[in-house]
Amino acid sequence: MQKKFRLLENRDFKELISNKKFVTNATFTVYFRKNNLNHARFGLSVGKKHGNAVVRNKIKRQIRMMIAQVFDYQKSYDYVIMIRANYHQQSYAKNLNDLIKLSEKIKKEV
Repeated sequence: MQKKFRLLENRDFKELISNKKFVTNATFTVYFRKNNLNHARFGLSVGKKHGNAVVRNKIKRQIRMMIAQVFDYQKSYDYVIMIRANYHQQSYAKNLNDLIKLSEKIKKEV
């Protein structure tokens, strides 16, 4: 994922989460809001309870691949994707399917 498509600043994460627009399921929580850019930006949050740095980085790589398949980079939205405890108990395909369902929910709410 290119750098311009990433949310990196802690204040951006906090502003987005305080906006309180989100969708959730057993695997993910996705916060979202409109931005003033011509492209989408994504932030990932994987807590320390999900494993050591190697495991968390693997999860982030998987999520970036899912984002590339599911979301449209041309829409002017910011997203923060938080991983929930159920992520480890499912396969990559099931997690991808859960993220697709959440993206469809977001499209309905927008």
